[in-house]
Amino acid sequence: MKNYTNISKYFLLLIFPLLFIACDDNEDDIVNEVVAPATYEFTRDGVSTVSFSGQTTRLNQVDAIYNYLNFKDEDGGKPVFKTEAELKSMFADGDGFMTGTLNGTGKKVRSKTGSGCNTTTGASVQVFMDNLLKEFATELGSTTEYNRDAVSGTSGRIAYTSDPSKVIHVNSKGHELDQLFVKGLIGGMALDQIVNNYILPCKLDAPGYRDENDAGTTASGKNYTNMEHKWDEGFGYLYGQEPDVTRADLGSAPGGEGTLLMKYFKKINADQVSGAKSGDPMGQIVFDAFKLGRAAIVAGNYEVRDAQANIIKVHLSKVIAFKAVDYLESYMSKMAGGDTGYAFHALSEGYGFIQSLQFTNDGTDKPYFSGAEVDAMLANLGDFWNIDNAKLNSMISTIKSKFNI
Repeated sequence: MKNYTNISKYFLLLIFPLLFIACDDNEDDIVNEVVAPATYEFTRDGVSTVSFSGQTTRLNQVDAIYNYLNFKDEDGGKPVFKTEAELKSMFADGDGFMTGTLNGTGKKVRSKTGSGCNTTTGASVQVFMDNLLKEFATELGSTTEYNRDAVSGTSGRIAYTSDPSKVIHVNSKGHELDQLFVKGLIGGMALDQIVNNYILPCKLDAPGYRDENDAGTTASGKNYTNMEHKWDEGFGYLYGQEPDVTRADLGSAPGGEGTLLMKYFKKINADQVSGAKSGDPMGQIVFDAFKLGRAAIVAGNYEVRDAQANIIKVHLSKVIAFKAVDYLESYMSKMAGGDTGYAFHALSEGYGFIQSLQFTNDGTDKPYFSGAEVDAMLANLGDFWNIDNAKLNSMISTIKSKFNI
């Protein structure tokens, strides 16, 4: 028998703040109603049914690659230079990491980049990431490039004018490649796997999944149904590095470590709490939607499930828009102040977030910007040494308008 564990099919339907679902005005109709738990805790026979370890592994793999691209892993105070083959092995094969637990897991980043079942531009973005790693190894992969000063047409280092202790390493076009890589994966892997894959019917309603879920039939050798697990995997791409997803305050104060979506989701939420950005704090909204959507799966209420999925799609997509605008504006401010290093760092981050715009979801399973529209914007960022601020201002206005921010 299916164990609903604190979730009743016939209780008052609660959502943030309240949501009521009814078939019609016939009092004889029974309403399939859902109550979300206080925290992201779901059990069957006293054992947790929540599992997303594969997502945590991939998030950690990205962090490790980023550390190499950002020269954070050092040997005796000297940077460790990885070859193109070594970088691509980590990215594509899930092997070659210094941390042994990240190797041989079967979990890979490249295959999960742009691979959402609702995504159409994935193959080109995978190649883009491959080329970034090749370019990094070619233009920044030795002591010579690491130590020389960058100028237009020549890769190297640039110190911040505002703080000479801070140094970035850029290619011949001024691109800080580690930022292009990791910010591109915020949308290309983390967001895409959530809003264009795991919380969509193409995953949740795979053949037989509804019948299994309604019957409480668990996956082979597991304590969860396939549908429950798919939703949890989507959850894991945001919260997968959170030390405790059962924290009572996780919605109001999202935590977690790492370099991908959670890092900026947390920043946006903090800004909204402090009033620096418009709208209700998305931390609580998204967490509540994940909880209620998961509870709806346990209760077999797929209308509520899909309504929560749409809330998640729209709000997480706004993270990409907010940060794309923030970094374009920051570039212009820093450049106007004569700080080329800081400005190129901000514009590199902006480039990655613009790349990520094609993986957003407007709630109708369409991106706010198509791949072609993104490519047109990125064409304006081809050479950081020769940027047209008028085009940047136009991009900012377009992004704000599309997202109504």
